[in-house]
Amino acid sequence: MKKSFSRSTRVGDQIQKELADLIRNELKDPRVGMVTITAVDVAADYSHAKVYVTTLDDRRSTDDMLNGLKHSAGFLRTGLFHRLSLRVIPQLHFVYDRSIERGIHLTSLIDEAIASEKIDSDKL
Repeated sequence: MKKSFSRSTRVGDQIQKELADLIRNELKDPRVGMVTITAVDVAADYSHAKVYVTTLDDRRSTDDMLNGLKHSAGFLRTGLFHRLSLRVIPQLHFVYDRSIERGIHLTSLIDEAIASEKIDSDKL
């Protein structure tokens, strides 16, 4: 069976890998702490890339983190230019990904529902 991975998906995956390494090892902005890149969506013409980020660091606000990443976008784009063999390096647009927070919240709601159901069944 033929795999249906488009080139923009593969480029997005490579950008995600390289950005994670650049942020972890070379970025010195104190506003950007422990950041996880959850996904990268690359436009069909490779001119723009939407980078979804999240953090588990509660000490920093997400606005400060996003401002730090936006301020560092030129540095990160230059780093991608040196690491990737692409004719066009996309403009980076950082977006906070709330899916992990939503997943944690839903898990806690499910746990509460199970616990209350167990208490109700014990009363019977």
